[in-house]
Amino acid sequence: MKKWFLALAAMMLSLSAGAATPWQKIVNPVAGTPDSIGGFSNGCIVGAHALPLDSPDYQVMRQDQRRYFGHPDLVLFIQRLSTQAHNLQLGQVLVGDMGMPAGGRFNGGHASHQTGLDVDIWLQLPKTRWTAQRLLKPQPLDLVTADGKGVRQQHWQPEIPALIKLAAKDNDVTRIFVNPAIKQQLCRDAGADRDWLRKVRPWFQHRAHMHVRLRCPVGSNECIEQAPIPAGDGCGYELQSWFEPKKPGSGTPVKPEPPPLPASCQALLDKHLL
Repeated sequence: MKKWFLALAAMMLSLSAGAATPWQKIVNPVAGTPDSIGGFSNGCIVGAHALPLDSPDYQVMRQDQRRYFGHPDLVLFIQRLSTQAHNLQLGQVLVGDMGMPAGGRFNGGHASHQTGLDVDIWLQLPKTRWTAQRLLKPQPLDLVTADGKGVRQQHWQPEIPALIKLAAKDNDVTRIFVNPAIKQQLCRDAGADRDWLRKVRPWFQHRAHMHVRLRCPVGSNECIEQAPIPAGDGCGYELQSWFEPKKPGSGTPVKPEPPPLPASCQALLDKHLL
């Protein structure tokens, strides 16, 4: 499993340094009934909706990159979570990357976000709204210590676990990826209410945001779900293995070749790039 993680991390790194992908040339959603196609790391979407950019409960960062599209279920989730956060007076929800108008792969460090079912939500909850200039060039707040073994207590506010817990308890959410040190802190603080922790999965980086993933929507018959999450809260050896030293000879992972697109996505791409 860890080898697969490393291979995917290598793919993400290569994408972050690469040129624009063909999907970035599609500037508007593809007309049709909303339909997430393929896997989260190899797919596309028909009928994507844009997240409304004007809301009293959340703010959308880097709007110039136009990565605020997704399945209507994802739009509704973001609005639902932000309303809950507002009602609890947690602060403003900061929305990062969702997906592109037709989904698909884009450069910038993401291997997933391709089917309109993923969103990055920053683990900062400002009490006052950010200016347009700050939203265009936001500065992430690194919550993890330099050695990667814990969180920076000066930045770890009670609003952060409260927001993650709200997202994890949403019925549409299947996984939330955070840095292993953040997951570890959540495990320490959770108390008796721990069922939601199993959805929170340790992952590379993710030091300043959580990556939320929804289940395949009803009616998206070509959407590929991930395997079920293992039983338990994920706070045992599974988590502690992330803090073990690298084994000798592990080296740098080999960059994998991107898999072939699902046939429906390839047809969509061919049609819209003619």
